[in-house]
Amino acid sequence: MKARILVSLKESVLDPQGQTVRNALLTLGYRFIQDVRQGKVFEIELDDIPEAEVRRLIPEIAAKVLANPIIEQFSWEILNPDKKGR
Repeated sequence: MKARILVSLKESVLDPQGQTVRNALLTLGYRFIQDVRQGKVFEIELDDIPEAEVRRLIPEIAAKVLANPIIEQFSWEILNPDKKGR
């Protein structure tokens, strides 16, 4: 089983890298871009454990290790919940 965790800055936190990318896109003529927020993506391959346990552990792992709860938020998904192994 595999899980994907998306970590991004909270909306209230200034994102200078996102602003730099936005400015570059505007310079290149993409005038429809209003905002860009940068973040991180983690894909975690898991042993064959029950899906209920995965649903309990992934948010715990994200909150304790992958995201800084002061400035970041996270979301997650199970990529292949019905498949066994890889």
